[in-house]
Amino acid sequence: MTRRVAVVTGANRGIGRAIAVALAAAGFAVAVTARDRETLKETVDDIAAGGGTAHELVCDVRDEESVAAMAAAASGLGPVHTVVANAGIAGPTAPLHQIALAEWRDCLAVDLDGVFLTFRAFAPALISAGGGSLIAVSSMTGKRPLHGRTPYAAAKMGVIGLVRTLAVELGPHGVRVNAVCPGAVAGPRIDDVIARQATARGISESEALAAFTGASPLGRLVEAGEVAAACAYLASDAAASITGEDLNVTAGVVMY
Repeated sequence: MTRRVAVVTGANRGIGRAIAVALAAAGFAVAVTARDRETLKETVDDIAAGGGTAHELVCDVRDEESVAAMAAAASGLGPVHTVVANAGIAGPTAPLHQIALAEWRDCLAVDLDGVFLTFRAFAPALISAGGGSLIAVSSMTGKRPLHGRTPYAAAKMGVIGLVRTLAVELGPHGVRVNAVCPGAVAGPRIDDVIARQATARGISESEALAAFTGASPLGRLVEAGEVAAACAYLASDAAASITGEDLNVTAGVVMY
């Protein structure tokens, strides 16, 4: 029997890699995509080590032709059932009046346009198949403020609006559309965010870290594997009645 295919953008590190590994463990053949083929090989090796199947596809989610070519290649691997639009960048940390238009546009091009282009490329096939799961990785910053991060917050809130509207459009075709909103995920990226927050706010890095962990009832950061588990659930038949949701994985920092 041909394995169903899952596609994960930005799968070369961090959350994206964890999502790809989790979907492979759930039985999907996984098309892993990013701009850097060399780092994708590490994800493929991780999946292979667990007995799974993965294929690396180079893609720049900012580029319409690149996304279309990736979608065609992924569809050639078998029936695509799940697409996780995870690729994203942190964008600048600065007061709005100090952010260049180019910085604003670059953040939205990856974090919002990239989701639009990715979902648009796969929607026709999922409609024809009569079902599937589209999952966007948003952020708790799409729901609550984060000092100096207006481009990122605007993009991630935009993702939630995109997901809710697309869920209404595609629901009659059996296609579910959801977002996962991670909190501060332990790893190099949040370390960089914490350092930038400390600089922007004139506080120590330990104080900046405490602003994240202190807001959590669990008193900790989120692990990448916990975000991946949420995506694997939304891809599964167990989530058959869930669409249009933005699922928090924030260690309780955000509860709405």
